[in-house]
Amino acid sequence: MLELKKGTDILSELGGIKTIEEARKLFDDKLDEDGKKKLSRIKNDEVLLKIANSISLVKPDSVFINTGSNSDIKKVRKMSIEKGEEKPLKMKGHTIHFDLAKEQARIIDRTFYIVNPDEEISNLAKKILREEALEYIRKYMVGIGKGKTLLVGFFSRGPIKAKGSLPALEITTSTYVMHSANILYRNAYKKFDREVKRAKTFMTNVHSEGPNRPEDLPNARVFMDRSWLTTFATFCTYAGNTLLLKKGNHRFAVDLATYFKKGKELSEHMFLTGLTGSGGRKTYFAGAAPSGCGKTTTAMVGTDFIGDDLAQIWIAKDGTLRGVNPEKGIFGIVEDVNKEGDPYLMKCLREPGVEVIWSNVLIDNKKIPYWAGCGEETPKKGINFQGEWFEGKTDENGKPVPISHPNSRCTLENKAIANYNQEAAEDPAGVDIKVITYSGRDSDTMPPVWVAKTPDEGVVIGASVVSAATATEIGASGVRRQPWANEPFIPGALGDYMDAQFKFFNSKKLKNKPVMAGLNYFLTYGARGGEGKKLLGEKKDVKVWLGWLERFAHNEVEGIVTPIGIIPKYEDLKKLFQGINKEYPKDLYDKQFSFYLNNIIARIELQEEAYGKGENIPSKLFKIYKQQKQELKKLKKKFGDIISVEKLIEASKE
Repeated sequence: MLELKKGTDILSELGGIKTIEEARKLFDDKLDEDGKKKLSRIKNDEVLLKIANSISLVKPDSVFINTGSNSDIKKVRKMSIEKGEEKPLKMKGHTIHFDLAKEQARIIDRTFYIVNPDEEISNLAKKILREEALEYIRKYMVGIGKGKTLLVGFFSRGPIKAKGSLPALEITTSTYVMHSANILYRNAYKKFDREVKRAKTFMTNVHSEGPNRPEDLPNARVFMDRSWLTTFATFCTYAGNTLLLKKGNHRFAVDLATYFKKGKELSEHMFLTGLTGSGGRKTYFAGAAPSGCGKTTTAMVGTDFIGDDLAQIWIAKDGTLRGVNPEKGIFGIVEDVNKEGDPYLMKCLREPGVEVIWSNVLIDNKKIPYWAGCGEETPKKGINFQGEWFEGKTDENGKPVPISHPNSRCTLENKAIANYNQEAAEDPAGVDIKVITYSGRDSDTMPPVWVAKTPDEGVVIGASVVSAATATEIGASGVRRQPWANEPFIPGALGDYMDAQFKFFNSKKLKNKPVMAGLNYFLTYGARGGEGKKLLGEKKDVKVWLGWLERFAHNEVEGIVTPIGIIPKYEDLKKLFQGINKEYPKDLYDKQFSFYLNNIIARIELQEEAYGKGENIPSKLFKIYKQQKQELKKLKKKFGDIISVEKLIEASKE
């Protein structure tokens, strides 16, 4: 069980500021008159002590208080350009930021949870004892801000006053990080004290890139102090490692939901989007997928886009499932973003009027960004994440250097995106979630869409997500388990998180149970009797899979009952494909929805073995796996290794 405020508060210990009087003296010494005036609005002593200790730890030459005013927002952007962390591009409002060549993604090999002795964490995560972390931070972060300006921002992870929203401090020497925070999060400076009182807590994030040299990267660390809701990051600039409001604080939100709001709230790695169905009804989806597995593309398919990455979810008093996006912008992967598959996003990226921070793409001599899969004629040379680039360039291992890094990004506000429903996104009541999906990067096993028969089986779909490693993580390779697509961000024991999931979706207070489903966009011809790695589907098919789920949620279609869940009927999908002006031949349906039983059974056995090594894994999981496997083996005995949809229909009638 997690205990808050247990053990040494590392920030307080190293900062050395123990009283509010000491804090105010430090502010008098370090802040100019404008800064002192701004900070005077913050009355919460605990918040002020966190800020004071951050200043004392980092020891910057100056401090800038970011209130979120128009002048402060412009100032931060100007500071970032003057400092050189960003450079302006041809399009007004566009800038480019380059991370170090070997820091283009989350440094999962150097990311640790700070733990107290005997404190359990996920067996898929790394940990460091509190005293060891304290000494590391003492060695590398004390005085790291000398010669720099420390920026302090007050943000809300979600709409102000929303039940799932959490206030957080972002404290950094990186102007790029603060500029990104201004785009991605709601500034809560004027209401910060009130939000801290409402939420009964807040989170603190302290970062410095230091000299920002390649030789410092081995010493780069991201530390997350679960007990004190404080993150530390050093010697890195990639936003996934430094914009700790994002995945750092998401981890804390997962902890709070798992241990202190069990059965009441969830914190998930999910998009939120709405589809307009028959009669103009709005049906909202929450969907989990590991980074780099199509989550943003899926979210953008909706007619009422809310968010592409994170969701805070709770059970409302009326028994509905509600959710908000902690962010107000996207930090989106741009590889393969093009006009055909992503028209809304491309309009923002290629037409004037939108502020965009680009990272790690190619910039040509006209200061125009290009990236792999953009669908445009690309230049033969320019500047990219490896410096000077030209067609045919290779790295030290002789491998071709791509035009852009696979994890290159664009940062922009959601309100610039044409299908964004700002009114719904900013509503503290949240959106009414009817459908929840789970997906990974699965080339050979699961069908494109299937629905859980019960809430418990829905939880098991989430627990069973697997995915090929993507470019979003350094130090990851191969195909691996990614439970709920939230695995990298679950601090505690997986058994605790899973128990919270079962309790939440079986809560008697949840009167309107959501449809819970699996999605898989990555089946290949080679895995379905053909050859090669070409996908059986394409991006625009996503609208069909979501469209079928929308209709299923409103009892407008029925499906075929199978041991692993309910799959669509061909006639229903064919109509939906006509809606996107695409033929959907029966033989393609058969390839996508036939069951390759050996693969599915092996996948279940992989999960059984892996979870069997865990502690306190709920027995429900194993009962469901056992039942599904028994039914699949029964089908195999009767029909063979590969079972067609027709045979599945025949079996469902027995």
